[in-house]
Amino acid sequence: MTAIGKYPSGLTSLFLVEMWERFSYYGMRAILVLYLIDAIANGGLGLATSEAVAIYGIYTAAVYILALPGGWISDRFWGARRAIIVGAVIIIIGHVLLAIAGSNEMTFMLGLASIAVGTGLLKPNISSMVGELYDSDDIGGRDAGFSFFYMGINVGAILGGFVAGYLGETWGWHWGFGAAAVAMFAGLVNFIYAGQRALRGKGEPPKPHHHPNADTARSDHLISGILVVAAIAVMAALTFTGWINLRSAEGIAEAMGVLIVTVAIGFFLNIYAAGDLTAEEKRRMIVLAILFVAAAIFWSRFEQAGSSLSIFAAEMTDRQFGSFEVPASWFQNLNPAFIILLTPVIASFWIFAQNRKWEISVFVKFGLALILVGLGFLLLVPAAQIASTGGKVSFLFLFGTFLIHTLAELLLSPVGLSTFSRLAPKRFVSQMMGFWFLAASLGSLMAGLLATGMDTSSPASMPDLFSRLFWGSLFPGVALILIARPLTRWALGGSEHLKPTPETD
Repeated sequence: MTAIGKYPSGLTSLFLVEMWERFSYYGMRAILVLYLIDAIANGGLGLATSEAVAIYGIYTAAVYILALPGGWISDRFWGARRAIIVGAVIIIIGHVLLAIAGSNEMTFMLGLASIAVGTGLLKPNISSMVGELYDSDDIGGRDAGFSFFYMGINVGAILGGFVAGYLGETWGWHWGFGAAAVAMFAGLVNFIYAGQRALRGKGEPPKPHHHPNADTARSDHLISGILVVAAIAVMAALTFTGWINLRSAEGIAEAMGVLIVTVAIGFFLNIYAAGDLTAEEKRRMIVLAILFVAAAIFWSRFEQAGSSLSIFAAEMTDRQFGSFEVPASWFQNLNPAFIILLTPVIASFWIFAQNRKWEISVFVKFGLALILVGLGFLLLVPAAQIASTGGKVSFLFLFGTFLIHTLAELLLSPVGLSTFSRLAPKRFVSQMMGFWFLAASLGSLMAGLLATGMDTSSPASMPDLFSRLFWGSLFPGVALILIARPLTRWALGGSEHLKPTPETD
């Protein structure tokens, strides 16, 4: 533990790496669409808005999809430490390519692809290294540590949005992308330095795992092959039958959603059926699959911040303070600001609860998160009804919604990271962290499709949309809380404190 006592010494180093990586990611993301639609004469690519949004959606989804192969490479070959270093270098190269791309579309696409590949290598593996800092039975400490680590994400998000966003819009796009490259370089230097000290012995290459017999190995290869062929067949059938239309941004989003679901199911079944798991590990995998679905539902609601809530802020909220009109985009900074303020409180509560031997099931935490994110939308229903008559409502409605959503996020996201790192079979930890991030990718796509399915440009449609989002969160949240005790008894032996086995030590 550190001198400030409560957290392992390596956690601060991983916090800083994640902070700088998120600075680079969110800083670049803040100006990406603006750069894409800006005129070629101004250094942009001059794309149509619909095309720019489609590229943005495909990119953000690809980042999380690539977390699966990134975790696989770590678990099978490199180990988390090497995967993080290689990923960081590729991210830096990608940002540099964006900085020098100007109006060269090929250079830009290569840079964007590099960032996606690099993030896929870095993102799941740095989370798995946080998990390595804790004993498998230290539930409260692990949840608190991931909450602290999660705060680094949001510090980086705020800094990146302000710094890279300001430089990109004011000085030129290449300055914004260049700032993101510098931030990632700072994170890489910090990680290499920490690897020689606080993180020594963590994230090492995996020990070879051998199947107990040739029949199991053949079964592994056969099931893997069948799942790959099935995934290709599903995508091909949907494309040829016209269920997927790749000629529109919405169609591309639907195709990405089908791809993510197909990959998620295939990945899960591959490990479950061909991963040489014990009966206890298979039950834990069922738990993680249920949490995956719950997380996807949660993110489909939470990520409305960039669609329906953004429209609500711009069109229906009174943003005038004296002679100054608050930009609608600034409301999205409420979430990371609340994260930074509330994380120490939530982290302290997890340790407090563990010290008093309070067992709060992960299903209860996820269920409460879903209920809270729904309540955030319920708060907006009367506000949207008022706005639908032509008036504008107080900013306090959005302030309250973002506060409630942040509490929900802190109950789900860092807890999910902690739980996946703890319950996943040891030799598949990094891959299962990639599986967790896949839920965020699916949820983000679902968020866009939910908003697209409603006429969000019309104030009259907003009350109905917010009501649907509330009920669609309330029911699964209550269901999770109701099944918490029987599911914990069946899958985890009645307690989330794991027995010390070679797989969980």
